[in-house]
Amino acid sequence: MFGEMSLLVQTSDPARAALGISKSVDILEHIDSLPMDDQLKAMDAIRAIESRAMLKQTPQPGLEELMTYLEKRGMRKALCTRNFDGPVNHLLNKFLPDKKFDPIITREFRPPKPDPAGILKIADAWGLEDGGNSLIMIGDSVDDMTAGNRAGAVTVLLVNDVNTHFRAHAHTDLCITKLNEVIPLLEEGFVGREE
Repeated sequence: MFGEMSLLVQTSDPARAALGISKSVDILEHIDSLPMDDQLKAMDAIRAIESRAMLKQTPQPGLEELMTYLEKRGMRKALCTRNFDGPVNHLLNKFLPDKKFDPIITREFRPPKPDPAGILKIADAWGLEDGGNSLIMIGDSVDDMTAGNRAGAVTVLLVNDVNTHFRAHAHTDLCITKLNEVIPLLEEGFVGREE
């Protein structure tokens, strides 16, 4: 399951500026705390920012190779993201039109990451009886790592210049710099972080 498959122009800082909040405040929690009329306006502002950013979307390095590998082996794929469905659909239609992801959990799902509910919903949809214990969560944020960890999944941090400090986070099991680096992990096996 994936939390991040594309390189996007960073939207969180423009979103925070539009909402008038600091970096320490969670965007979705802030929006949920607003009166209903203000929630709708805030969500519209975030949608507009993400819609502009998605036009500059490019796939993460190694994405196509990993997707082809997973498809050849019949491995299921799902998405669990805090983005709206617009950027998600844009990514899938533009870069992965013949790849299947099911289910796709977007920002509208509540509660959002870092709560594990989205990942557990995927496990349930796939008929897994162990919750998220047989899943791998690949993402680029502490929310991805925390949600995966809380669901029981192995977590894989897709490291970039902004998140490198999460390598040592207690919820990060493994680290990669390109998505296709997951292939040898699946082929050869791996040992996650030892408790």
